[in-house]
Amino acid sequence: MNAITGIGTVAIPVTDQDRALDFYVGTLGFDKHLDAPLPQLGGRWIVVAPPGSTTSLALVPATPEDPAGGDTGIRFTTSDAAAAHQGLTAAGVATDDLISWPGVPPMFTFRDPDANTLYLVEQ
Repeated sequence: MNAITGIGTVAIPVTDQDRALDFYVGTLGFDKHLDAPLPQLGGRWIVVAPPGSTTSLALVPATPEDPAGGDTGIRFTTSDAAAAHQGLTAAGVATDDLISWPGVPPMFTFRDPDANTLYLVEQ
């Protein structure tokens, strides 16, 4: 058996790929790595990632079997959760309260335009 060596790309279902691309690149500051036709799904294969990240996101067309609007379980990292929270909130992103418990790094949840839940944790 070959050993797993990492995490490459995690898919997030979206209802409007252009709107999602604008959010992840324009609002979150991700880099666009790939944007290619995906005719079998009626959309495109769009890959974005935070600058310098080895893990990326594929913004894939939502389907009835894989709808948009769920909890992705994805936890992004930041060096300053409070500043990121303030910046995203000011940009109109749907954010929840910044939380910080003893022994746990500051973090908060936020949602993309399709109500996919994401997390931002101070590293």
